[in-house]
Amino acid sequence: MAQKVASVAPAPQIKFEKTTHDFGNIPQGTPVTTTFIFKNAGKAPLVLSNVQASCGCTTPSYTKEPIAPGKTGTITATYNAAGAGQFNKSITVTSNAGEPVVLMLQGTVVAKEQGGSANPTIQPK
Repeated sequence: MAQKVASVAPAPQIKFEKTTHDFGNIPQGTPVTTTFIFKNAGKAPLVLSNVQASCGCTTPSYTKEPIAPGKTGTITATYNAAGAGQFNKSITVTSNAGEPVVLMLQGTVVAKEQGGSANPTIQPK
């Protein structure tokens, strides 16, 4: 009896250097940007079909052309930091490598001080 060997077609595989970025404390109203670097660790070209942020406060941009096996691509994400407080935002990356990958952005937006040293009070002599 001949044995059948399942042939596995070459497939892309996406591997990120990191999947979470912590901005730490950032001043309110100051947009911040980070870049996620990924590698195609598979045997076929990798194509990102969609990179979607969880809210309008985060804007992703990404490598649009196919990434050859062994090569790298990037996803750059800018968070607008308009609202004060802690944040945890996600970016879902869909590609031809299988299951979507979720990237996380986190940090704390520090509110601008009201009044403060911008309007010093002049004391009478």
